[in-house]
Amino acid sequence: MNMSEPTQFSTEGLRGEMFHNEPMSRHTSWRAGGRAKRMYRPADLADLQRFLQLTPADEPLIAVGLGSNLLVRDGGLNGTVLLMVGALTELRMDGEHTIYAQAGVAGAKLARFAASNHLCGAEFFVGIPGTLGGMLAMNAGCYGGETWQKVQRVQVLMRSGELLERTPKQYEIGYRHVALRNAGKEFFVGAWLQLESGDVEAARQEIKALMEKRSASQPLQLPNAGSVFRNPPGGHAAKLIEGCGLKGRRIGGAQVSEKHANFIVNVGGATAADIENLIEEVRETVLRRTGIELHPEVKIVGERI
Repeated sequence: MNMSEPTQFSTEGLRGEMFHNEPMSRHTSWRAGGRAKRMYRPADLADLQRFLQLTPADEPLIAVGLGSNLLVRDGGLNGTVLLMVGALTELRMDGEHTIYAQAGVAGAKLARFAASNHLCGAEFFVGIPGTLGGMLAMNAGCYGGETWQKVQRVQVLMRSGELLERTPKQYEIGYRHVALRNAGKEFFVGAWLQLESGDVEAARQEIKALMEKRSASQPLQLPNAGSVFRNPPGGHAAKLIEGCGLKGRRIGGAQVSEKHANFIVNVGGATAADIENLIEEVRETVLRRTGIELHPEVKIVGERI
C-alpha cells in the first residue's frame, strides 16, 4: 500500500487534528499493527459532522475508540480512522433514570458516573475495556450484562453529516452482534441508557468487586484485546482452548495467555500477523479436536504485507 501521497482533504471550518501515516500500534490495545493513511480526531460532535461533509464519499472510514477489540494488519489501513476517544466524551444525566453518553466515553467511566448518580445496572460496564461506540457496534458485555439491554435509543451520524436517532427495535441484536444498517456509512456517536435507582455505595462496591475479579482472572499486565472468541452456545471458549492444551502456545510475540485461555497477549514485539496466525491456529485446533467452531469477537481490518 502506498501511503507516500496523502489525499488532500479540505479543512475549511474544521477544529480537530489530522494525522498522516499514523501507527495504529499507538491506538490499539494489542500495541501492534500497521499505519493508517489518515487519522482524524474531531474536536467534538459538530466538528465530526463537518469533517464527514467534507470527506469524499468513496473514502474508507473506520471509527476507533480505545482499540480494544481491534487488530489492524501490518500493511495498515488505506483510508481514514475517526478517533473517537478524547473527542466524543460528553456524559450527562438526561432525566431521572437516563444517561446520555457519547461514543468516546469509556466503560469504566460510564459505570462510575451511573453509580455516583444513584443509578444501578451499569456496573458491568467497568469490565469492558472499550468505549461506548464500540460497545454499541458489537453489543459488548460481561458479568451477565450486555450493552443493548440498557439502550433506550441511539444517536447515529451519517456520512452526509446528518444526525439521526434510532431505537433498538430498528436493529437485529444478538450475542456480541448488531446488524448495522449501513456499515461504513453511518456511525454510533451517542446513546441514551435507561437505568434504575439504586444505592450509590452498593453500586460502588459492586464495581470494586468486578474490578478485582477482572484483575484476578485476566492478564491485564500485558497488551491484549480482551476476549478473542465469542463463547459458543452453552459453553465457554476459554475452557475449550485450555482443554486443547493451547495455554501458553506462542507464535512470535503473540501468546495464548497462561492466565486466561481466551486472551492472546503481546509478550513483546508481536506483529499483527503473529496475532492473526495464532487466532487462526487456535480456531483450527479447537475445531479439529472438539468439532466446535469458535468465532472471533475481534475485528480484523487492513491489509497484509
